[in-house]
Parts: sequence; structure tokens; C-alpha cells
Amino acid sequence: MTLPAYAHLTTRTDGPPGSSWYLFDTDPERGTANFAGADQVRAAADLVGTGEVFSLDYALDAFNPPMARSRGVPRHEILRSHPQARDDVLRDFFLQATTQVDGLRHRRASGFGFYNGVPDECIAAGTPELGVQRWAEKPIVGRGVLVDIEGWAAATGRPLDHAQGPALSVGDLDQALHAQGVTLRTGDLVLVHTGWANWFLSTDPDTRAGVRAARRSTGFRQHRELPEWLWDNKIALFATDTFAVEVLPVVDDSAFLDSAPEDHGMMHQELIAKLGVPLGELWNLTDLTSHSRRTGRWEALVTVKPLHLTGGVGSPANALAIR
Repeated sequence: MTLPAYAHLTTRTDGPPGSSWYLFDTDPERGTANFAGADQVRAAADLVGTGEVFSLDYALDAFNPPMARSRGVPRHEILRSHPQARDDVLRDFFLQATTQVDGLRHRRASGFGFYNGVPDECIAAGTPELGVQRWAEKPIVGRGVLVDIEGWAAATGRPLDHAQGPALSVGDLDQALHAQGVTLRTGDLVLVHTGWANWFLSTDPDTRAGVRAARRSTGFRQHRELPEWLWDNKIALFATDTFAVEVLPVVDDSAFLDSAPEDHGMMHQELIAKLGVPLGELWNLTDLTSHSRRTGRWEALVTVKPLHLTGGVGSPANALAIR
């Protein structure tokens, strides 16, 4: 598949500037997940050597209360119809309150609409357009590349201060990859370890409350360099162990203050609604990173299968790394 560079996408007049709308002929509603095709899956399978398996999910109630104040922790109830039977139910189950994948319904491009111009009236409970089930029907599988920004920053004498919520750059990604000796390939699933989630869950309650109240999180600066990096490297999925992938609060000089006014200049509209990137948030990368640091292995077969919920906006990631 021959696709234009991101610089060309920013000059589009047949779709939103900076968008990949209408460019994927096969499975267009899967967005950049299309970059991880059969060839990429076969190559990733060759990475499995020792057979070690790593869960990349936190528990459904790990973030209690969740960082997003509009979300809550599910209440688990066990039911029985007679003494020998048990069933269960989750009440108030917010699908994006812990380790998650943001689906392509999660954001609408201001002034343009949902990804690929899907009409607003199609985005409703039970309708299939852009639903997260597209990645459940055909899961996202490929070569997962772990980028240990936390380890790289510490080694350069500039450890990340998560209490302050530092803004990361594409240069940080490139330098960490260079230090690891890893080169990206088409269709990679990039997993960025900053240590934020592990720090947040292990810090004291007062610090957690202050961070949540300020909606402050380490993440990537709102700049065109990140969508350009993702598109030009043909990244199938981008996941981090941070709250929103991008830094919060939004930087004062965000490149998207005018194009995403409802989001106060956040980059989610650019990445989800325009480029069609599956975004992973709050991923549990601690054990995988520890293993990588011991072994020097930074790649693995990674599988991502969201809940098969027709019309879902997002979902727990249900992600695995296999080495």
C-alpha cells in the first residue's frame, strides 16, 4: 500500500487536514490497525522464544477513583439462582476507567465529524459504524516495541518527575529507541513506558488526590511531530502507561488550540478522529519493562483484543505480550 507522507496529509482538501480519511481501501474502519497485516503477524510470531507471557492490563478497579472524574469503579456482584449455581454482573462498568484502548468513536474532529466522515446519527449504542468491535472481530496483533523512556531519561541524568507531569517529545522516543538499539518497522505496536501509572498507584493518597484534582499527567506534548511520527512510521497502535497519552494540562503552545477548541487544544482529535490511531492508555508495562531491562529484549508478539461490543466507544485492552 502506497500512502502519502504526513506532510501531504496536512494539505488535504478532500478531507480534514492531517487526516487519513478514505485512504484505507480494506477494513477502513480499523484505521491504522491496518498497518499490522498478515505479514507483520507472521514476523511477530517468530519473536516468540522462551514462551514467557506478560499481561499488559491493570485490574478493572486498580484506579480507584479513576483519573477521569466522570468515570467510576465497577461494582462486582455475584448472583445465584440456586445453591449450586453462580453468575456475576458488573454494575457501573466504565470501559475506559483502567487499561484501555480508545476506539474511533471516542473523538470527533471539530468542524468535520467522525473518522472517515461517518455521520453523527450513526454513532449510537448498538450501531456498528466505527465501533470498538472492529478490533475485536479482527484483533490487533503484531510486533510490539517497548520504548523505555523512564529508563533512558534516568540514564541521561534527567529522571522524569511525575509529580510535575513532564511533557515528552518525539525526540525522547527516538533517543530511547536509539539507546535500545531498536529500529521501527511498518505495523509495529509501540508501547511507551514512562513509569507514570506505577508511580501513581504506589504514591501516597494525598499525592494521588492532588494529581487527580489537577488532572495532571506525564505525556506527549501537543505538537504535530507526534501524529507525523506515528503516520510516517506506519505505527498500528500507540499505547502508553499514562492517563491520556498526551500531557495534561495541555501545553500553552499547543498546535491544536484552534482545531480542537472543545478539548482545549488536546491532540486526541488529531490522533483518533483524523488519523484513526488506536490509542492505549494506562497500560501495565512494569513487568514487561523489568524483563526487557534484564534481557535486553525490547520486542515481543503483542495481541490486543477489545471487548466485542457493537458500537463501543472504548474497551479494556485485554493485551498480552509473548516472548
